Formats: sequence, structure tokens, C-alpha cells
Amino acid sequence: MDSYKALLTIYSNDRVGLISTVTQHLFDKGINLGDTSFAVLGQGGEFTSLLEVPSDLAPSELASELRSLDGMEDAEIDVRRFSLRGTTPPPTTITHRIKCSGEDQPGLLARLSEVFIEFDANIVRLKSDQHETDAGTRYVSRFSVYIPEARAENCLAALYNTATALGQEFRVDAVET
Repeated sequence: MDSYKALLTIYSNDRVGLISTVTQHLFDKGINLGDTSFAVLGQGGEFTSLLEVPSDLAPSELASELRSLDGMEDAEIDVRRFSLRGTTPPPTTITHRIKCSGEDQPGLLARLSEVFIEFDANIVRLKSDQHETDAGTRYVSRFSVYIPEARAENCLAALYNTATALGQEFRVDAVET
């Protein structure tokens, strides 16, 4: 059967059963899911997946079908064909999990994430959350990263220095590969 690759992005009100509703419909249509993620963002939820879609199902038709599901009428749904030929992605094996937490401030993620560039490290996953406390807004960032073994010690030292200079608590766990 002929098929094409597509990127599906859904942002909607979060609710119990959201992922089940979407994935069951995709299964019923003969769509294979590749890399998939879901995150609660504010009061909504974002579902993102790489899909292998049968050629006889147009992206606009799939989006319309998903929008017609119970509870999805107000969802923002985007289905688009894609191809990433000719690119060599950086390594995606997770070697370290890093957690930074502290007072929220402008540019925090930018300052932390730019450290990885200097050491050829790749952020594989990133999750940041804001938590209101009696002392103010606390910002927690979790990075799952690939750091080349020969550069890991220096990268983590530079990241520690940057995080603490920004008033962040810093924790790192190596991942057994």
C-alpha cells in the first residue's frame, strides 16, 4: 500500500481520554504512528506525532475527521506532509538527564540551551514547567540530552556554572547506555 509521511499536531483542551480518542481513530484509518509526544501546556494538551498515512487519505481530510471526534471541535489540528531528505540528524541517544529549577526569568532557557552548542551536545527532549509558590514563580526545566563522552565532563561543568549563575538548582543523572 502506498503511503506518505505526515506531521500531526493537535492542541486542544486537555481531558481524560484525549490520547485514546485520537490514537484509536488513527489506528482505525490504518495510520502508523512513529515518534509521538504529548504534553500538558497550560490548560490544554499538545499531541504531536510523525505518521505513515495511506496515500488515499488527504491531510485535509484527516484533519477534518479528527476535528469531528467528540471533544475535538475546538482543537487546533494540523496535518502536513513532509520529507527531511538529505539531512543527517545529530545523535539522539540520551546520555544525561538534567534538571534545573529556580526563579523564573527572561532568557533562562536560551542561556541554558546555548551551553550545549559549545560541546556538540544535542537536546533530545525538553520539558519546562512553571509552578506558583508562596515565594513566587518557580521554573523547572528538564533536559534529556546526548553529550559526546569525551566532552561530557566539561559540558556539565559549564552548564552547572551557567545554571548557578542564573540562581538555578542543578541536578544531573547519567544514563546507562
